[in-house]
Amino acid sequence: MMLLRAPMESLLGLCCKPSSSSPAAALSVFFLARRLRRFSSIPHRLRFIPPARRNRFFRRDFIASLLSTSRLQAEAPVRGGDTRLPPLRIYNTMTRAKEEFKPKVEGKVGMYVCGVTAYDYSHIGHARVYVTFDVLLRYLKNLEYEVCYVRNFTDVDDKIISRANELGEDAISLSRRYCEEFHVDMTHLQCLSPSYEPCVSDHMPQIIDMIKEILDKGCAYQIDGDVYFSVDSFSDYGRLSGRKLEDNRAGERVAVDSRKKNPADFALWKSAKKGEPFWESPWGPGRPGWHIECSAMSAAYLGHSFDIHGGGMDLVFPHHENEIAQSCAACKESHVSYWVHNGFVTVDSEKMSKSLGNFFTIRQVIDLYHPLALRLFLMGTHYRSPINYSDLLLESASDRLYYIYQTLQDCENIINQNTSEIHGDDVPPDTLISISNFEKVFLESMSDDLLTPVVLAAISDPLKSINDLVNTRKGKKQQKRMESLFALERSISNILNVLGLLPSSYDEALRQLREKALKRANLSEEHVLQMIKERTEARVSKDYGRSDAIRKELAEAGITLMDSPDGTTWRPSIPLVMEVPPAG
Repeated sequence: MMLLRAPMESLLGLCCKPSSSSPAAALSVFFLARRLRRFSSIPHRLRFIPPARRNRFFRRDFIASLLSTSRLQAEAPVRGGDTRLPPLRIYNTMTRAKEEFKPKVEGKVGMYVCGVTAYDYSHIGHARVYVTFDVLLRYLKNLEYEVCYVRNFTDVDDKIISRANELGEDAISLSRRYCEEFHVDMTHLQCLSPSYEPCVSDHMPQIIDMIKEILDKGCAYQIDGDVYFSVDSFSDYGRLSGRKLEDNRAGERVAVDSRKKNPADFALWKSAKKGEPFWESPWGPGRPGWHIECSAMSAAYLGHSFDIHGGGMDLVFPHHENEIAQSCAACKESHVSYWVHNGFVTVDSEKMSKSLGNFFTIRQVIDLYHPLALRLFLMGTHYRSPINYSDLLLESASDRLYYIYQTLQDCENIINQNTSEIHGDDVPPDTLISISNFEKVFLESMSDDLLTPVVLAAISDPLKSINDLVNTRKGKKQQKRMESLFALERSISNILNVLGLLPSSYDEALRQLREKALKRANLSEEHVLQMIKERTEARVSKDYGRSDAIRKELAEAGITLMDSPDGTTWRPSIPLVMEVPPAG
């Protein structure tokens, strides 16, 4: 299997050989290709260069070829210059061990992730789930797997019905509205769209057919229009969670109902009640229980046997445990190879919950922080570990993201200003070694159960190399400086793309990060510029006390001033009042 993004030398050669008439044209071609790559996941935002400008810089036949292949280039994988890739290993909740990933069908992956119950705006716990599985999806695609990704919507549920009755709204309409709001959140977080997004209300025939199968095999029973699964009929019940039947006491995540044969038995079908939506069934009007929907819809789109089933750790019991039981009852060949679960989100070290009042929606967070800062924050902790949400950690992620994008923007600017210095595709050996090491860490870490924190830390070295080449006296004198910058920037941006952290434009992302910082500080840019002016005047008059006071006042609000021969500018930073003083 070909596991190589078009080699660095090939792209450099493509841009620097006779297909383009000059180094300037070559570099313009490269940046056009990358911008097309960035926009390829959001077609309606694609920007086209006007014909007059296009004719000025490029040969028509070369541009036509580039436009036709840009989307293919965007999805080519990163492999670090070595044909031997480390095997992908994923932690399987079922076996409680990391296992080598081997799909049921070579080159193809079926993945089902439990979606939201759509009755309100999604919170940061949801963000963690879907960023986690977006990272897995993107990495599987990077390994050139063809992935069928199914993520459902629960649009029939007690919570939805309760909220709809409170608002005097149709339950299905309310749920569909929040499904669309969820899509907005996922777009902000740069989560790729699933292959399929089935809704419960659209799959009643499949759900009813599966319940029939379970009843026919003697694994469920009817009571007054309700249908319950009999956990005693499934000898492996509790294998995923490690729970024993006697642990499932009624009233503790198990509905109390004296009619049930075993307190742990769960509903497959609920008889209709006044004020609730219902569907006709062989057992009378009603609606499905929670767990049956995912068994039916995963089977409908992926078959009874597929590769990955995922969700938050809170779904291990009872939801996924019950899914296994009813799926195996309906079809004895039912099997999921890997059960994957992400850890909880805590807030200031307490579990996030509405009852504690420490509950934050994605909208609330991205109103003050860039969405990709939230994504970076979520990826900064291994997906299986609990993650503590705090303002300080969000500030740190935002500060780090600004540094990454500013470095890459500076790199782009230098390349654009020095295109005449690029000759051929000869990248210095030390740069190639640096890039190879970086991409090796990326592949080894991602293949080891998605160790994103290691990858994010590893970006520091190539970023430092770029800053040295851009800013230091020694770096500016380095042979093949432009070729090194070109190659480093491409390597980093390719990996950011796989991680879902590549913005459509560095410049635009930096602008948005500055705007969010000003909003958090409750300042306008005009006010910051006025304070910079006052500080400059104070320095001219040698009033250094006033100058230092202005700098400190802004730093406490998260605005850092940067002096240079060209004047003073500002950038967002972690507010001084939030920084933890060093120990000792």
